[in-house]
Amino acid sequence: MRTQIFKLPAKAGKASLYLITATTGVTAASASASALTSSSPNPKSLTDSPLIFTDNITAALHVVVRSSRALFTITANVVDYKFSLRGLPEESDDYRRTLSEVHLRSANRILRLCEANRGFYVKAGQFVAALRQVPSEYSSALKSLQDQAVPCHFRAIKKVLISNLGPDLSEIFLSLDERPIAAASIAQVHRALLKDHQEVAVKVQYPGLEQQMKLDLATMSFLSKSVTWFFPEYRFQWMVSEFAEVIALELDFVQEARNSERTANNFKNNTKVRVPYVFQEFTTSQVLTMQFCRGNKVDDLEFMKEMRISPIKVAKALVEVFAEMIFVHGFLHGDPHPGNILVSPEGPNGFSLVLLDHGIYKQLDEDFRRNYCELWKALILLDSEKIQQIGERFGVGKYSRYFPLIFTGRTIDSKSSLGKGMSVEEKKNLKQDLKSLKMDDISSFMESLPPDFLTILRTDGVLRSLISKLGASQQVRLLAYAKYALHGLSPKLNPESGKSQQHLFSGVLELLSWLEDLRRSSIIRFRQMLISASLQLGNLFALFTLTS
Repeated sequence: MRTQIFKLPAKAGKASLYLITATTGVTAASASASALTSSSPNPKSLTDSPLIFTDNITAALHVVVRSSRALFTITANVVDYKFSLRGLPEESDDYRRTLSEVHLRSANRILRLCEANRGFYVKAGQFVAALRQVPSEYSSALKSLQDQAVPCHFRAIKKVLISNLGPDLSEIFLSLDERPIAAASIAQVHRALLKDHQEVAVKVQYPGLEQQMKLDLATMSFLSKSVTWFFPEYRFQWMVSEFAEVIALELDFVQEARNSERTANNFKNNTKVRVPYVFQEFTTSQVLTMQFCRGNKVDDLEFMKEMRISPIKVAKALVEVFAEMIFVHGFLHGDPHPGNILVSPEGPNGFSLVLLDHGIYKQLDEDFRRNYCELWKALILLDSEKIQQIGERFGVGKYSRYFPLIFTGRTIDSKSSLGKGMSVEEKKNLKQDLKSLKMDDISSFMESLPPDFLTILRTDGVLRSLISKLGASQQVRLLAYAKYALHGLSPKLNPESGKSQQHLFSGVLELLSWLEDLRRSSIIRFRQMLISASLQLGNLFALFTLTS
């Protein structure tokens, strides 16, 4: 059966569609735009922002253009899904193939939207890309988004610094580079030298961001609800709510400073981890002054090769840091993309990891943390009854059977060893099982998960991608998670005994992994011996036949 491909209408039709979405954009944005200008005590302070323009008319037009662009993109996607899939039975191969094609086209439209609107749209795109629960076409397309921005003019940055640190910056800094060393969607970073000659990095938030955030989130919420109206089985409000919570945290640099200090304390005995020291006296809600640390992005393989640092060891250290955050401390860095983790050649182990950008953190509920540790213990043992019990505690009911697949790549009935993948038969059965799943099931599953779970899923997705890029197997991740899940279930220990306990858990798990590999290799060798013996017996029998 030949399927029809949706294409955007020609000039006249496209112009009408633009007009409709622009009109809707004006309606959706006008209230927010007026709030944007009236809520600011001094609208002129927004003049030099990369996102907020000089006068109210220009600002309102900017709001309408961004909102209309978003509305047009989502409208095009809705029409594409409705038109391209009409008349196709959901169980058919044609439907699945066409659905994948529509996913890809729609994902590329959203990618172009994020690149055009920039700012919080880039953040939202990265947020979605890290979720393994969205169609792979979306996560693959949106992974290319880079949180980079055109730097704001130093004149505007200086105004923010003066309003936060005082009129005479020379009383604080011996020097302050006007050219930023990094610029992202919410802030840019300048290198500086304090009066006591300490080298620091000064992170300065762009002016007007809070108002821009409210507007963009209102638009995203409106679009999410509109999609649900057209497609009741596609419910994304949970995603918008989670993103809103995440982005609000990132705008408070005082909270980021607290998160940074707490993380530094959690890892004070870990020589593989460094957290830049925060200068609280020069830190406000819009300015963060911290120790300047050198290093390259954690996925810079050329740098590691040049420095003779093993990417596999880096991957192992990375996943152990985040496993300890989740299972032991219950305090998790929520944005572990490569730009926020540096590899430094300094350290007793030949390298160290530098953790940056502590704006997005999740404090896990203590009951949730322990239940999550229990879940991983059950996943390692493939204890299906225990997995289902914990699934009930998390409120996901029948969907708990997919936990092993989501986290370990095995089905709940799998006979495969941890980290070894599934057999051909298991893959065949899984494919058949997944055919019965509809988007409504996925939406119900995601809506029923505790908020803490969503943070872990997103972080885990980013970690998997990084581990793969560093050339390490997923078994590194699985063993680290298993080790720290057991550690997280043990009574709270002092640092020294805790370190010994970790070594014990690590040794036990590595021994189990080695024994499993030995068992498998022994079976293979035994089979080879049987084959060899059979051949020898065959040769002897043939020789006996010839001589008799």
